[in-house]
Amino acid sequence: MFICSLLIITGDGHQEEKIMVKNKTQSHNASISNVDYQPKTIIQGPHLQSQPQPKSRQGQWQLIWNDEFQNGASFKDWNLQDWPSNKNGEWQYYTPENVKVRAGNLVIESKRERFKGREYTSGALTTENKLEFTYGKIDIRAKLPKGQGVFPAFWLVNSMNGTWLPEIDMMENLGNAPNELYFVVHWQDANGTKKRDFTHFISKDVDYSKDFHLYSLIWEKDRIIWLVDHQIVFQTKHFSPSTPLFLYLNTAIGGNWPGPPSSSDQYPKELLIDYVRVYQKHDGSGQ
Repeated sequence: MFICSLLIITGDGHQEEKIMVKNKTQSHNASISNVDYQPKTIIQGPHLQSQPQPKSRQGQWQLIWNDEFQNGASFKDWNLQDWPSNKNGEWQYYTPENVKVRAGNLVIESKRERFKGREYTSGALTTENKLEFTYGKIDIRAKLPKGQGVFPAFWLVNSMNGTWLPEIDMMENLGNAPNELYFVVHWQDANGTKKRDFTHFISKDVDYSKDFHLYSLIWEKDRIIWLVDHQIVFQTKHFSPSTPLFLYLNTAIGGNWPGPPSSSDQYPKELLIDYVRVYQKHDGSGQ
């Protein structure tokens, strides 16, 4: 067991909300928030042109935990989920059988099949009680699934708070829009008010379901930075969790935000993950 400090809120704990932004209403599947700080939509093209890499701070990133998914022995470091999603109107039953290692990749498979009262099955896995950390850098190289009602996501969530907050959504995608990504941090203030800061990122030329891309998060004491293929796509200084969080990887099917899956779409769907790597500075911090 390696514990540095960590927590998560999954898509299953999310609620449908309406957000008023400059007199326009957007729908987003997330904890209800009364604070939306940043511009909501960023459009990039024809190639990703974003902010430069963040300036390095004292110390160098050192790898403290990783999974390269070479064989089934990887699963000793993860908790494979086995339960029906009961939040947000999602349709899937999570089964360990839908999570496997194949050809050096983690495969999270989503199937159209009847299982224990559900019409779809999918996969999810966490590092709860195995890897929990505070601050650091996370790299996940992945190829996303595509399709109506398909909802892949990478999360950092908290296992010590009944509200599941705070939460960092490292990457969310709706499979019917494979060129669009969401990056979010959720928290609750001292008065119990749920808040968030987020960005909706749209690429004009990249379909994230066609190939592998690198999704990265730098989580520091005073800021959080999201990167895609080494380029910054969003950052915030409004809130950064100070409690341990754990990793949560999953694909949901259906629900209030992605909508129902298409009956004519081909299944199974696969979320492929080449590796997950976690870094901290040499002094044991993410600073």
